[in-house]
Amino acid sequence: MRIIFLNSLEKREAGAVVGSAQVWMGEEESMWRMGWNEITADGEQEYIWYEGSSWSEMLHVYRHRLVIKLGEGFQPTVEGVWEDQLRGKAMTAQKLICYSEGHPNEPVYTELCNWRRKKASTERKAPYLIASNRLLRLISVFLPHTLEELLQLPGVGQNKAGEFGDELLEMTRRHPQPSPFPLDWVEEEVNQETLRSWLYKQKEAKFRVEMEKYGVRRKLLEGIAEGLSVEQIRERVAMGRREVIELLEELEKDGYSTEPLVNKELQEMPDVEQTAVMEAYEELGDAFLKPVLQRVYGQEAAEAEDREMLYERLRLIRIRFRRDRSTVRDAG
Repeated sequence: MRIIFLNSLEKREAGAVVGSAQVWMGEEESMWRMGWNEITADGEQEYIWYEGSSWSEMLHVYRHRLVIKLGEGFQPTVEGVWEDQLRGKAMTAQKLICYSEGHPNEPVYTELCNWRRKKASTERKAPYLIASNRLLRLISVFLPHTLEELLQLPGVGQNKAGEFGDELLEMTRRHPQPSPFPLDWVEEEVNQETLRSWLYKQKEAKFRVEMEKYGVRRKLLEGIAEGLSVEQIRERVAMGRREVIELLEELEKDGYSTEPLVNKELQEMPDVEQTAVMEAYEELGDAFLKPVLQRVYGQEAAEAEDREMLYERLRLIRIRFRRDRSTVRDAG
């Protein structure tokens, strides 16, 4: 096997090396292999992380598996590898978030979540547009009592403070502050090792989601190659039909061809109806589906019982429309 990548790591406790390891990637007969060799007091143990033909898939696995090891305390022997260069306000913000997640105040957090849910319903906005879970966690832990204190929390700007500050402070003032503002004391409470471990856990969660999404995309492409229908693919990946079709749109954007599946799903749709949809996209644009739905099927279609099926067809034809338009643009 030809080794194309090798990196050494160490695990230290109280300044002493208590473990060492190497992560490696290699190629043999057009197949990629990747593994982790760990040396302990009991000897060396090899763990195979990946064997397959996809370089992209191997990199997804690499990032996810390596960040788990970094979270366990392993560090590259060459400084700077996989380190976040956080300084100034960025470092302070991450330490505040890290502290808040390690010292939760669940009763106040629940109260804030209930407020956000009612606020979102009243204003007809998505809850995350009112405030993120992370921001509510920060507020519940540090309990600002003034507008100036609220503005010290990352994620709170003048606009958000002006829009929701009074309501938030009305809730936080009911509770005594566990520690005073300003929050400089958090710098000492969260040391570098604690912050590093927390950051790696954030990366692990992010990379796990990316790896799962990549796995779903791979199954979707395999399903297209096998000639499966949307319903068959939906059962394979345990997702809803709409989610599958939205993934098809993403694959098209990334340069993959989904035409066999699009053709299969639209084969029962009359040609005249398909033409009408294409003409509506040409005239109205493809950013929004509802105007196209109403143009082709009438104003009442948005409330019809079969509207989900109609929207599904619109999404499938939009894939074809965008591909055709891209082909014409490239040819020109």
